[in-house]
Amino acid sequence: MNKSPLKQVQERFENKEKLVAAVKRLATPELWLDRVNEGRGLERVPNAKLLRLYDTLQAAKEKFGSRAKLIDAILTLQKRTKDQGYRQRLESQPLPRLLDVHTASVRRAKSAASAPSKSAPKPAVKKPARSKKAQAKARLAARA
Repeated sequence: MNKSPLKQVQERFENKEKLVAAVKRLATPELWLDRVNEGRGLERVPNAKLLRLYDTLQAAKEKFGSRAKLIDAILTLQKRTKDQGYRQRLESQPLPRLLDVHTASVRRAKSAASAPSKSAPKPAVKKPARSKKAQAKARLAARA
């Protein structure tokens, strides 16, 4: 059975204040778009969401280092490195969405690499064009 978010926070960070501090340490401008309500702050965010956010920020920091490198990786995978409009659109996206786009791009690149090329011509097997009535007659003739 899965542990509750409160138990996870207590095991990993001891209390919510330390989790919030850890998220704030990771949420640097090079990695994070600050869209948090200033009146409420991260202290009012549920434990489950804070844990997800911490794990996401940690994974992005370890794998890419910054948002710019993540966006460059996405553009390279999608072969759109010169598309400035798409780059600007990606720069406005939050980090979890960028990670989802990267994951989807990796899967798409793998499936495209493993799929047989569509440009190879298939051997043509030509069937005689017959009406349904002619096909029925041919079947009867074959049985006899």
